[in-house]
Amino acid sequence: MTAAGPAAADTVTVVKAPSGWSSLGVRDLLAYRELLFFLVWRDVKVKYKQTYIGVAWAVLQPFVTMVVFTLFFGRLAKIPSEGLPYPVFSFIGLLPWTYFAGALASASTSLVTNAHLVSKIYFPRLLLPASACLAGLIDLLISMCFLAVILLWYGVYPSGRVIWLVPFTLLALCTALGVSLWLSTINIRYRDVQYAVPFLIQIWLFLTPVVYPASMVPASVRFLYGLNPMVAVVEGFRWALADKPFPSIPMMVISIAMSLALLVGGAYYFRRWEWEFADVV
Repeated sequence: MTAAGPAAADTVTVVKAPSGWSSLGVRDLLAYRELLFFLVWRDVKVKYKQTYIGVAWAVLQPFVTMVVFTLFFGRLAKIPSEGLPYPVFSFIGLLPWTYFAGALASASTSLVTNAHLVSKIYFPRLLLPASACLAGLIDLLISMCFLAVILLWYGVYPSGRVIWLVPFTLLALCTALGVSLWLSTINIRYRDVQYAVPFLIQIWLFLTPVVYPASMVPASVRFLYGLNPMVAVVEGFRWALADKPFPSIPMMVISIAMSLALLVGGAYYFRRWEWEFADVV
């Protein structure tokens, strides 16, 4: 009778903390793509759980804001709208801005609100702010359907440029995620961030051409104005939907570059400190 061979060794997976400015862990993100889907679905369900009008809030918020802006900025302040009816002008600008503001408010605190997950199991933590930003795209899509009704009501018919909404929506996603990665990382150590974000969003609104056109900004400072990454997003939405002339190219280039820089820099900054999230949160 021959002796039994040695038992097969157990497979052991060791998760090591990244050292220094490590890679972004793209393979990990791809491996956990199903988890990302369920996190997005969870965020969508939790947002409208036990609400009376449900997803109609996605339309009601920008619509009410449009009415207020039209009354005070369109009729009283007489702010120009580049040949568009002011309700159309403001609502187009409010669509990407409402998405950005909502995604930023949710994603910047995503690590703290999911502390029970961060401290117990391993998964790429970047999935948390990413899921918050992706979940907001559902509201944006619903609002775009309502925008189509407003455009028809005022007799504004988009041309083939409307296809450019796709890359400009992706740019809005990149901007929201990039800023959220910076803020969510800082929020782990300094919880003041969650109180500062609403104030930041209010100030940022008036630094973005939502209630006024970017053409009102003096040409001499438009390059500096382009440092706001949301400038390219809002102006791009209006260009794609309302057939207005293409905005200042230098302003758009610096704005797009700033958005991408925030995303890449935020991803590296997030990964740099990811190893200590579970201990600090």
